[in-house]
Amino acid sequence: MTTLASGTDTLTRDALTVLQPGFTGTTAPDWLLRRLGEGLASVGLFGRNITSSGQLAALTAQLRAERDDVLVAIDEEGGDVTRLEVRTGSSFPGNHALGAVDDVQLTREVAHELGRRLAACGVNLNWAPSADVNSNPRNPVIGVRSFGADTELAARHTAAYVTGLQSAGVAACTKHFPGHGDTAVDSHHALPRIDVPADVLTDRELTPFRAAIAAGSRAVMSAHILVPALDPDRPATLSRRILTGLLRGELGYDGLIVTDGMEMRAIAGTYGIERGSVLAVAAGADAICVGGGLADDATVRRLRDALVAAVRAGELPEERLAEAADRVRALARWASAVGRVPEETRGSEIGLHAARRALTVTAAPGLGSPETFEPLTEPPYVAALTPVANIAVGDETPWGVAAELVHLLPGTVTGSFAAAEGEESDAGAGESAGRAALQAAGPRRIVAVVRDEHRHPWMASALDTLLAARPDTIVVEMGVPQAAPRGALHIATHGAARVCGRAAAEVIAGL
Repeated sequence: MTTLASGTDTLTRDALTVLQPGFTGTTAPDWLLRRLGEGLASVGLFGRNITSSGQLAALTAQLRAERDDVLVAIDEEGGDVTRLEVRTGSSFPGNHALGAVDDVQLTREVAHELGRRLAACGVNLNWAPSADVNSNPRNPVIGVRSFGADTELAARHTAAYVTGLQSAGVAACTKHFPGHGDTAVDSHHALPRIDVPADVLTDRELTPFRAAIAAGSRAVMSAHILVPALDPDRPATLSRRILTGLLRGELGYDGLIVTDGMEMRAIAGTYGIERGSVLAVAAGADAICVGGGLADDATVRRLRDALVAAVRAGELPEERLAEAADRVRALARWASAVGRVPEETRGSEIGLHAARRALTVTAAPGLGSPETFEPLTEPPYVAALTPVANIAVGDETPWGVAAELVHLLPGTVTGSFAAAEGEESDAGAGESAGRAALQAAGPRRIVAVVRDEHRHPWMASALDTLLAARPDTIVVEMGVPQAAPRGALHIATHGAARVCGRAAAEVIAGL
């Protein structure tokens, strides 16, 4: 165990121990290394910290040279949410694609291989999987991050994912408790609210978390959502009724409770991150995740001092802070004990194999069948109908089928079309985008790529325009395939990972 710097009192060390901050840069800054010496036990990594697997391994080695049992956490769900491959797109399909296949052994193998790659880079805590049941098709933040809208399906695949990931020596952090699926608001922007009776929550939202706990999930992440049936006053992250009464008491969970990012507006915009962090630990949270947008020494110092001041003022019991810090250290001991990189099972192709199995291919009525579809031999025009980026996904990760089609059909051309801010519900904006795509395509065959057509009226209108003029248009849906399939060929990938685009491109090119 690394010896902590002398002169740091126990209360201050405990306050630092419960923090999971991020930072900027691809090497550890001096302030972060200093805080590790003073008691900081966890670090969160984001896409901005990673350029390659070799660089990431060097970064985690740098952190462990300062503290050998440090928890290195990452938000690597695979699929749309990737940090390892933030600039290329993921080699693994996400939860919705795995749910579409519904093969728990495949889910376990995909999670194991993803965990193996994380372990090889020195990462030992993954803020995944999402156990949310995507019961609200209008959900703007979960969607394909969920295994699906079926509770039992979500439960069995959550358990398989936890088992696979942790078999690679990487702790799973199942999220977002008590369930973020029935929301129509993104908690990055505001505080979502779920107004359903307690019995619905018990049967629907909580079932996948019970499965995760039974599978031994080492961590659970709280959601910044208000659930009046459980607590009418405070969001789950700040609710003692939910974290201590429900998760600890009724569900019997004894692992680490991690908050979602405290800089998200659902908390920061109402309570502030300092007050929010104190309330979260008092409610039963053990680790404070912060750093998606706040990543500097000043933030760590402010949160540390807020926790220490709350203990000294009698607002936060010292034993509660000590208990939280002990749980962080216990997970660090587990991670250190299992910290070896396992051998490959089914190898690097498992992600593409899963993405191929996840495809649903249909043809429009009267236009034949997938079996009679004649693959393209000439390079098409790809019209990417692009929605506003989900903050959890980020706008720097590429998606679509164009890059993969270029390899298969050299000469493929692409154009991106989007509604301007405030025009998401404007059918006229979609009609304009459709006309622009038609003009840009010229005589080429059109491949229209959409993402959650059912949530974007402008996108549906753009497709109307394209299909009215060019009924032979191929449609690729890379979000939740809630809208009715249409187009000469309709390919639902159930996610926008790079391998999902590759699998769709293979169908289009007849491979």
